[in-house]
Amino acid sequence: MSDEEPNGTTTGSENNPCESCENRRGTLDKDRECRNRGNGFKLKEWAPARGPGGSGDEDDEDDEDDEDDEDNEYDEDDEDAFRGGEEQQEFGVFEGQFSPFLPGFSPSALCLAQVWIPPWCRPGLSPPTMGVKATLPSYELGFYALVVTCAVLYSGSGIFEASRDSMNRKAFRDGIKPGWHYFGRKMDVADFEWVMWFTSFRNIIIFALSGHVLFGKICSMTVPQHRAVMYMIYGLLAVLASMGLLYLMIILSHCLLLYSVALAKQKWLCYVAGLCCLASFKVEPFGSWQSGFVTGAFDLQDVLFYGGCTFTIMRCMSFALESSQKEEGIYSIFDLLKYNFYLPFFFFGPVMTFDQFHAQVSTRELRRKDDEMKSIRVNALLHVGAIVAVDIFFHFFYILTLPSDLKFVNRLSDWSLAGLAYSNLVYDWVKAAVMFGVINTIARLDHLDPPQPPKCITMLYIFAETHFDRGINDWLCKYVYDHIGENHDNILKELVASITTFAITTLWLGPCHVVYIWSLVNCFGLNFELWVQKFFQLGPFAKLEAKLSGAMSRRIRAAFGAVNFWAIVLYNILALNSLEFALLVTKRLLVMGFPESTLSIWFITYCGVQLIKERERILAIQEEEKGDKAKLE
Repeated sequence: MSDEEPNGTTTGSENNPCESCENRRGTLDKDRECRNRGNGFKLKEWAPARGPGGSGDEDDEDDEDDEDDEDNEYDEDDEDAFRGGEEQQEFGVFEGQFSPFLPGFSPSALCLAQVWIPPWCRPGLSPPTMGVKATLPSYELGFYALVVTCAVLYSGSGIFEASRDSMNRKAFRDGIKPGWHYFGRKMDVADFEWVMWFTSFRNIIIFALSGHVLFGKICSMTVPQHRAVMYMIYGLLAVLASMGLLYLMIILSHCLLLYSVALAKQKWLCYVAGLCCLASFKVEPFGSWQSGFVTGAFDLQDVLFYGGCTFTIMRCMSFALESSQKEEGIYSIFDLLKYNFYLPFFFFGPVMTFDQFHAQVSTRELRRKDDEMKSIRVNALLHVGAIVAVDIFFHFFYILTLPSDLKFVNRLSDWSLAGLAYSNLVYDWVKAAVMFGVINTIARLDHLDPPQPPKCITMLYIFAETHFDRGINDWLCKYVYDHIGENHDNILKELVASITTFAITTLWLGPCHVVYIWSLVNCFGLNFELWVQKFFQLGPFAKLEAKLSGAMSRRIRAAFGAVNFWAIVLYNILALNSLEFALLVTKRLLVMGFPESTLSIWFITYCGVQLIKERERILAIQEEEKGDKAKLE
């Protein structure tokens, strides 16, 4: 029997302050008391440090030998208590800091070892003050807000003057049409989708969705257990009336094909079949061949055709993948049809994964949260107000038409050009937020919890949070990105996951030259973000940041965030406008405008990122307070 304690502490009286531990063959109660005292206080203080700063391997081996010798003396409760004490010991000692072998070690410092060391105080991790909770002086934040406000007003005035001067320009006559007569100005109508949704086909869309709401309300009140079937019937009739029988047959054939694949319950087969079906609509000549079956011609036909078909494939893939994970049996084709022909989601999304939709429509007890109807009404009014505000905005700022004439745009100032690029990105977010917001409002009336609208582009300075369609983003994350990348800490796995995700996104958007470039640069931005993060987590940089105050660390991070912000803007305007416009903006801001315009715009963006971080800090504090209240309740 060894003359050492299980954690490697010598039992000699000159080294061991716990005298009662000298007799190892005492009674069970005495031994339990000894262990509790040792693991809780005294033995932990004198244990050699583990990890990089100390050597505890030999002691660990002695621990195991001693435990093996005494298995017959202790019951399971004693053994669990002993192991629990060891787990507490690992969290109670800062690695290598309080080793008795360090020069100048004093037993008076042992009281510090009894304090639990938070994870963020360990090597390689940042304390919370380095993150979202770091505060800045109010006068500094006020200065940042003033700078950003003045910059937006100055840039906006330049865009307004350019719009006014180009109102009657011949090159813009296709994108600028007569607007509301009481404004006395022309209107930017370059966005075909916005005009179709909220002008040309506004009444038809309102009629179809209003009918769904009324039909769904009647079903929810009379036969709530069969409301999903009623939604499916109404969706089938609406698709049949709007697109015709042949289009419906095309949709049903793809549903039947992917359902047959799902019967095999093989994930790889579901991916292959689903991506092949998606390619049949996005790759020529297969897409034109299928669209040729649909007769008739109206302005929104192509949008409805490809929107309904591609979203159908994504939903069918979700159904097949969820079915392959089901332990017993498979979902019925009836479940697939109820899922796919829910009208608000059919043509324009968002995509709601099958497991979420099936669980929510299968609920028989339909209850609303407190003030949920008030929230729905407020959101509906906000969306109507946003539609009106965008139409008014287009009477004064021709942000969509101006980039089509590069010669004219090249005469703008650097500030106006930067504002024009940024406003195009903001508008695309507003369009997505309004479209998905209207659909989500209807889905909430049906007692569903749909994917939320995308996060405001103004609040984004990280590639990992950038998306314009939260439904597709959630779909890709669940079935591709998170599935391959797991916890996204491994650089190689992250690279494979991001490449695969953007490859599928490229197919989803439609393979072409611009989409290839967009996918490449955004994939690079996402991975480069991780590489930089890993690089600055290395020991020297982590120690350097630990010496800085929380406010200074936040300022440094915001400076890098400003660069990332403009990378996001430049990488995405090439898909929203054109590659030539993106190259022009990049050249003017980074080459021709250097250093005056480059540094001034960078500083303004830095001020904006600081305001974003302040909002994140406030939201984090509010979430923490809610969590504390929930724990108390």
